[in-house]
Amino acid sequence: MPQHAPSLLTPFSGTPSLFEGGALPQPNKAETRSRSVPAGGTKRAGTRTAAYCFPLLERPIHSSSLCLPPLRFEICALWSSPSFLSRLLLQLGFRNSDPLPLWLHQLRLFRKLSLLKKRSIAAHPWHDLEIGPGAPKIFNCVIEIPKGSKVKYELDKKTGLIKVDRILYSSVVYPHNYGFIPRTLCEDNDPLDVLIIMQEPVVPGCFLRAKAIGLMPMIDQGEKDDKIIAVCADDPEYRHYQDIKDLPPHRLAEIRRFFEDYKKNENKEVAVDDFLPASAAYDAIQHSMDLYADYIVESLRR
Repeated sequence: MPQHAPSLLTPFSGTPSLFEGGALPQPNKAETRSRSVPAGGTKRAGTRTAAYCFPLLERPIHSSSLCLPPLRFEICALWSSPSFLSRLLLQLGFRNSDPLPLWLHQLRLFRKLSLLKKRSIAAHPWHDLEIGPGAPKIFNCVIEIPKGSKVKYELDKKTGLIKVDRILYSSVVYPHNYGFIPRTLCEDNDPLDVLIIMQEPVVPGCFLRAKAIGLMPMIDQGEKDDKIIAVCADDPEYRHYQDIKDLPPHRLAEIRRFFEDYKKNENKEVAVDDFLPASAAYDAIQHSMDLYADYIVESLRR
């Protein structure tokens, strides 16, 4: 069985930038002696716990006469791919009956950890949640603020988590669940806001199906900040509503008064215009979907 692998290191000798540590390190002589290969075989790694596996990502890979530097996740995934390993073992002269070397076990571990790392990436509610096949009439929406809350939660666009923006300065609470429509974009660089009328408050970060019934035009400190008025499509008390005119006048007055007053103690001016019918809401949602496709999707492709 071959004890040296110069052909393995040769393709990478001119590209030290592929490695975390730059130049190829030399194996420790004491470690080399302690891991000497007995006649007729190669010393194999013992069972390792998960707590010991992760530090291996930052350590050089040693065998009795072969030392590989610490590798990035991407390089490890490439080296440990089945096709690469097949060619590698053939090139090194290993036979099917030969025991596998320690560094090969470590490369396989690297591949498992890299795949685990990819699977553990959390979905982003703005970009990864589909708006739904029924949009712009019926769509998915993500709840940021529950009904009855005085806490102003909002989406952190960088992480996709729901963060606390502030506590409302005025002695008011959100009259209904409030959130945003995924895969939409408005002129303020945020997803389209939506107020969902339903019986119960729901937890921040969940999503539900909503049906647009109207549009509330709003100007917040001189900038357009329209709100879609919707009902929960799966709430038996409200799902039959089709248009904003179906709501009791008091409900509309309550919504209007909340948005007119909730920033007054912050000395911020908000103006609410007359409510518009469901057709205006459909147009606004479709427009925001088109903006998202034009700007966000194209930027992701680049």
